[in-house]
Amino acid sequence: MGSPSSPGFYLSRVVALLLAGLVAALLLALAVLAALFGHCARTPLSEPKVLGVPGSASSPPSRQEETRPTPKYGSAQERVAMTPSSEWRPPGPWDQLRLPSWVVPLHYDLELWPRLQPDALPEPGLRFSGCVNITVRCTAATTRLLLHSLFLDYDLVEVFGPLPPGTRGTSVGRVQVNHMWFALDTQYMVLELGEALQPGSRYELRLDFSGPVFVDAREGLFLNVYTDQGKRRALIASQMEPTFARSVFPCFDEPALKATFRITVVHHPAYVALSNMPVLGQSEREDVNGTKWTVTTFHTSPRMPTYVVAFAICDFDSVSQTERGKEVRIWARKEAITDGYADFALNITGPIFSFLEDLFNISYPLPKTDLIALPVFDKHAMENWGLMMFDESLLLLRPSDHLTERKAMITYIVSHEIGHQWFGNLVTMDWWNNLWLSEGFASYLELGVINYLNPQLPGNEIFLANILHIILGEDHALVSRAVSSRVGNFTDTSEINELFDLFTYHKGASLARMLHSFLDEPVFITALRTYLKAFSYSNAEQDDLWRHFQMAIEDQSTVVLPMTVKSIMDSWTHRSGFPVVTLNVSTGVVRQEPFYLGPVQTLVTHNDTWIIPILWIKNGTAQSLVWLDKSSKVFPEMQVTDSDHDWVILNSNMTGYYRVNYDNLGWKKLQQQLETDPKAIPVVHRLQLIDDAFSLSKNNYIGIETALDLTKYLAEEDEIIVWRAVLVNLVTSDLVSDASNYDMYPLLKKYLLKRIKSIWTVYSTIIRENVMVLQDDYLALISLEKLFGTACWLGLEDCLGLSRELFRKWMTHPQDEIPCPIKTVTLCYGIALGSDEEWDFLFSAYVNNTVEEERLQFAYALSCSKDPWILNRYLEYAITTSPLAFNETNVIETVAASEVGRYIAKDFLINHWQAVSERYGAQSLIALMYTIGRTISTDAQITELQQFFSDMLEEPQRLTVHAKLQTIKNENLENRQRSARIAAWLRKHT
Repeated sequence: MGSPSSPGFYLSRVVALLLAGLVAALLLALAVLAALFGHCARTPLSEPKVLGVPGSASSPPSRQEETRPTPKYGSAQERVAMTPSSEWRPPGPWDQLRLPSWVVPLHYDLELWPRLQPDALPEPGLRFSGCVNITVRCTAATTRLLLHSLFLDYDLVEVFGPLPPGTRGTSVGRVQVNHMWFALDTQYMVLELGEALQPGSRYELRLDFSGPVFVDAREGLFLNVYTDQGKRRALIASQMEPTFARSVFPCFDEPALKATFRITVVHHPAYVALSNMPVLGQSEREDVNGTKWTVTTFHTSPRMPTYVVAFAICDFDSVSQTERGKEVRIWARKEAITDGYADFALNITGPIFSFLEDLFNISYPLPKTDLIALPVFDKHAMENWGLMMFDESLLLLRPSDHLTERKAMITYIVSHEIGHQWFGNLVTMDWWNNLWLSEGFASYLELGVINYLNPQLPGNEIFLANILHIILGEDHALVSRAVSSRVGNFTDTSEINELFDLFTYHKGASLARMLHSFLDEPVFITALRTYLKAFSYSNAEQDDLWRHFQMAIEDQSTVVLPMTVKSIMDSWTHRSGFPVVTLNVSTGVVRQEPFYLGPVQTLVTHNDTWIIPILWIKNGTAQSLVWLDKSSKVFPEMQVTDSDHDWVILNSNMTGYYRVNYDNLGWKKLQQQLETDPKAIPVVHRLQLIDDAFSLSKNNYIGIETALDLTKYLAEEDEIIVWRAVLVNLVTSDLVSDASNYDMYPLLKKYLLKRIKSIWTVYSTIIRENVMVLQDDYLALISLEKLFGTACWLGLEDCLGLSRELFRKWMTHPQDEIPCPIKTVTLCYGIALGSDEEWDFLFSAYVNNTVEEERLQFAYALSCSKDPWILNRYLEYAITTSPLAFNETNVIETVAASEVGRYIAKDFLINHWQAVSERYGAQSLIALMYTIGRTISTDAQITELQQFFSDMLEEPQRLTVHAKLQTIKNENLENRQRSARIAAWLRKHT
């Protein structure tokens, strides 16, 4: 015993005994309270039951609490606040992003109870509670268990087992959990056990937990607040992919760790609960406040990964139909269902399922499928097995929307998500480094579905316009990435999220299309069928797919490849960028090199080569497939003669993932053919030639003059999709908004007006007389806006007059809507050519409109005015009206994007930059700086702009901005050199 004068304090024996008694009483009281609160049913996998009273297959859990006590294991917020850096713990498996293989999950019995009620909108901080029994099999002796967990609080953590066959969880022994802690950076909960788990044995993990319902993020369980039938309503939905299931329930959150799921959702009786499987049964539960809740239990699912587990609790209506004996339902807001907005999606969903079932020769394995249209899903869609989720703008269609590309867009998106029911859900990639196996093939399947549902649509041209040309514009050897990594050793979950990009989707689809092109149809389909059958309810890697393609090739003799499918395709999937294939038509030499942006190509050497399939045509006739498997190779058959009608085009239908260059003679032959008889070159190749030539010229592979030479024939071009390619490459946004191009504008105007009048006459007549004939012309619908906008920008009086006419007609008779394909352009020029009367009318239309897409169009068009006082008033409105107004776009930035508005916005910022920063965020000032400075070309202009913004930016921002402005300056200098060459060429040819 220490001295009374020493640090500390002294307790007498009597006081100590009294305190010990109080502690014992407190522990007993806590035990009683825990028993009263109740926990999940304890059912092992061998006897899957509804979560409820042990021994009952239909009773729900006996949870009664309405308010949750302080978590026994501390809150997630406390863990984040109190846990130091990872240095406090010893090195171990918790430092790795992938779980150790000590145990594998077999089955989840999962219950979720979000406290969402319809009589009042949810308050901030809405939470859910849950309980889960996870049956696992031990594969290696371990005294530790690692699960994924994020933002979850725990009231109970128990481990039972080993589980003898046929016994219940409550009759087996308990494995002591000595300690539970969290590795926050890798999102693990770690259970330190009192004894080692035995290899080959099954165990049951029992956890009671709670967590937040997210409001601003569409991940985990999240909230949507929306308006339906004039009332504000709310729903809860889920988004688990890629790594958000761990924020909804503790789990083994990796794609290869598949398990079966028995799911129960507790919800208010006014709502409907949806999940992956059909409803098994319902019961009632009363909480401590006397509120009655509905307990909905769903059938047990097939083996599936955690990222496709799905829930929705909503006050929606649905439409349904049966396809091959299975129910298909579309869920949406009540007024959307009543008005028929879900009918189009319903009518295509069943046929898409049937088409893919026949294509793969594998029936859709679930007994039902639901598609739900969420009011806010950030323009996303998700393939959850049996419960696909969509932003409603991607699923619903107004019955009157005949003249829009939205039908095709909805068909593409629904096809993509249904394709995932096989590629992704039935057969899942082993790890995220092979995500492209799911997303790339689902994207490519869109094309087959579209061709099946609409055989008249030009599939190749659509693929080029929507996918291939977009990804080729983004991909190059220095900054892109391979679609598949050999190892996939990610260090952070954010790296997994970054995989959901154009390379995975568009490049993956393009590589699948290329593979299809050098195999015949039976081989391609046979390989897909055997692959899906072999790995159903399991996982696969890229090599597994290649092996099945190789097996299909070896089972026939028609298709002969120079090497294995794996060797060919690995040269594409494991490399970033793509090649440029150059043909010398005089010698027949074909060579390959990586595609680079700009002059970098001279600084980098590459020893690796792609194994390139070359389908080609000569004088309009298809030739035999050849392979370029070296850096260069001679193909004598590709040489041309001096004949004016002798020409060669490589990459037939642009099925290969590469661009094609030619020597001067090769380009000249193609130019001559276009001027002599353009129809001899198929439209897909006219499209290809234009896009390849302008891209190659922009990056210094050929001169811009070579690309411009290909446009001389355009007066004879009647395919609007080809015109779109020309105008997208030639009439760029920089050109339109930069007044410094005053030298080139009159030359370009004279050159293009001479050639555009023919195609303009065709489509302006259709717009005036019977625009509905375009409703099934997808290429026209996606091309009209660029044609119409360019014609008006060039000052074509008929275009300007038609804009005024359509705008005034809409003002007088609002029921006479402006045709959708040209609505944005018409609104803009209606404002630009009008007065404050037109502006006020459109502003009123904006204020009274609730459709986000239209509000965005209106907000943009309002910035098209040429009157400074109107633009100043617009800017004032943007920072003084309710924050609910102009949420669709940054008005200041939109105004600054025009040549007139740039100076207006700059002057406006002098006195209002703080209000702009508060309204749109401090980062918006940087974006505005780039917009206002988009035409800078000297260091003096950079200095002047930085001085102007100096008070608005913090020091770190200034450094970043300076580097960005230098980049803009250098790009502008290059563009002006290019513009000067274009102007010189135009002088010769006008």
